[in-house]
Amino acid sequence: MIVYLILLAVALGFFWFRGKYSYWKERNVPFVEPSFPFGSLKGMNKRHLAMLAQDLYNELKDSGKKFGGIWFFVNPVALILDLDFAKDVFVKDFQYFHDRGLYSNEKADPISAHLVTLEGSKWKNMRSKLTPTFTSGKMKMMFPTLVRVSDEFIECLECEAAKGVEVEMKDFLARFTTDIIGNCAFGLECNSLKNPDADFRIMGRKALSMTPMIFLRRMMAITFKGLARKLNVRTTDPEVAQFFIKAVEDTIDYREKNNIQRNDFMDLMIKLKNSEPLEDANSSQLGPITINEIVAQSFVFFVGGFETSATTMSYCLYELARNQEVQSRARENVLQILQKHGSLTYEAVHEMRYIENCINESLRMYPPLPNLLRETTKDYHVPEMNVTLQKNYQVLLPVYAIHHDPRYHPDPETFNPDRFNPDQSANRHPMAFVPFGEGPRNCIGLRFGMMQARVGLAVLLKNFRFRLSPKTPVPLKIVANSSVLTSEGGLWLHIERL
Repeated sequence: MIVYLILLAVALGFFWFRGKYSYWKERNVPFVEPSFPFGSLKGMNKRHLAMLAQDLYNELKDSGKKFGGIWFFVNPVALILDLDFAKDVFVKDFQYFHDRGLYSNEKADPISAHLVTLEGSKWKNMRSKLTPTFTSGKMKMMFPTLVRVSDEFIECLECEAAKGVEVEMKDFLARFTTDIIGNCAFGLECNSLKNPDADFRIMGRKALSMTPMIFLRRMMAITFKGLARKLNVRTTDPEVAQFFIKAVEDTIDYREKNNIQRNDFMDLMIKLKNSEPLEDANSSQLGPITINEIVAQSFVFFVGGFETSATTMSYCLYELARNQEVQSRARENVLQILQKHGSLTYEAVHEMRYIENCINESLRMYPPLPNLLRETTKDYHVPEMNVTLQKNYQVLLPVYAIHHDPRYHPDPETFNPDRFNPDQSANRHPMAFVPFGEGPRNCIGLRFGMMQARVGLAVLLKNFRFRLSPKTPVPLKIVANSSVLTSEGGLWLHIERL
């Protein structure tokens, strides 16, 4: 009897998996043959998901279809192949795809329930609450903080340059952005530029550390969200969670007791918590925010804000170090604008068009988030393919693959900031360059991130010349098990004081 039961279980398992893996074939959708147990993610422990998705995209893109079929483990996923269909998903038919399909658990892991992972009305309500933080007016108020921290940044680098040694710029840039975010989000001096082992820097690294087991756990939680929530799976480190809970509670307590206002992110959170009026006339309809919600939003603002900007600047410096003529042109752009304005002002950095081109070209070649997920919130019929994407199924936009598709970006492996001159950008499909996503659920902090990158690169190019070190491989090697597109071994450069 036991043998029969085992055989029955094996047979049922076989037919269940076969049914899952025949999903796209039954719907006449072009697909890449899956294999058990990882589906289409073969080699996920050796290569980054950006490259895996690029391989799948390249195999399917000439099918002439809007999307192709792939699998995350056993779950069918629609891989977007057509830019018009991408626009339908992210913009035109957003009401069908407003969730990212990422895992969060407000009960077991409150810090995971932030703007990036929230779904449905909870996401919409939170987005409305946070929007006033990222207006151009708020950016202008935060700008002096960026300038002050950038002055400290240059002082630290001058000490390194005087030693005549190679500098690991990725770490320096992460410490720079950590100090900025710590000031703007928490009103705290993180001091990570002067102390590489400052608490916020340690916790920032820990929050982003991705052992193979954590990576697999997070992938499984996304693939089997319902089961993960029932099992109360945690995807964030408990020590990191406790650190941010204490930082937020202490900051709020200190500000309320001493009646301190700084016109920053935490000010907005405190006003929302206390149901105070905001700049938005309709803010009273949004309702109060809880301490756990403040912690979660502060956490994602901190982690997302310091890491993506530091990564973007490091890739940009890498390419500028490889292309000395482009570096000289970028420096000339900075010096001309600074001479015109007399100092580094909010208006000045927004006039540095070539610097913006360099940042955009870095974001094209090395998008920090190289794949974007969406989940169907109700059945969606794809007319030209006569296929229905069922509710709770995932759709993947392979950003890295599209950014490297020669049909949209000729000679895609060449760093060419002129791609983003107005005449060339005007002729490009709006979905061919989406480092911050697109539509109502695009990155809420894109203005802040671009401002950090502009300021950072402006002060660096004004003060230093950068050249590659033999320690930095060409081409760069991308870490396999990382959520953000990051290179192995850091970014080592020779820096020369000008």
